[in-house]
Amino acid sequence: MKVFINPGHDTKYDPGAVHTDAAGDVDLRECDVALEIGSAVKKYLEAAGCECYMMQSDNLAPTPAGRSGYEDRQGLTVTETANEWHADVFVSIHCNAADGIARGTEVECYDESGAGGDLAKYIQAQITRSVDTTDRGVKEMPGLLVLKYTGMPACLVETAFIDNDEDAALLVEHWDDIAKAIARGITDYECNVWE
Repeated sequence: MKVFINPGHDTKYDPGAVHTDAAGDVDLRECDVALEIGSAVKKYLEAAGCECYMMQSDNLAPTPAGRSGYEDRQGLTVTETANEWHADVFVSIHCNAADGIARGTEVECYDESGAGGDLAKYIQAQITRSVDTTDRGVKEMPGLLVLKYTGMPACLVETAFIDNDEDAALLVEHWDDIAKAIARGITDYECNVWE
């Protein structure tokens, strides 16, 4: 199985959500957490016999004519790359953020009743069984670019709320457990659904 892994955001252009310490200084960035987890997911999947491609970029899909902001980025976008590589599944890895109070893990898909929904359910089940997180369930989010413009079953994993102190600690202390759970969810999908 060919798995495309997209650690969310970008270390140079868009770090994503952040956690701040008591002094208000940024001590944890979403792009760094996503890259660390994504790299481990890739390692575990390759050990299980999957072929993996990993790409971190905030340039997610072709932009409409006249839209600016990405002229300095050449080559294919994340979704174009996944489609041209002919991935069997696509998994984007992120950290959620809201009000500093919300907690938990959710996995988003284009259509819960489709193959991407099945992939999301397997990953959600593995994460919630593996780490002490609140189960926020699987959610349909058809407007997300990485779900809308991919030609294969795709999901976006919101590992935890980076702006919540307890969830941020989970991301720091149990990132590898989260990575293992994501990889197991993907292989569960492969064994039970994918042909």
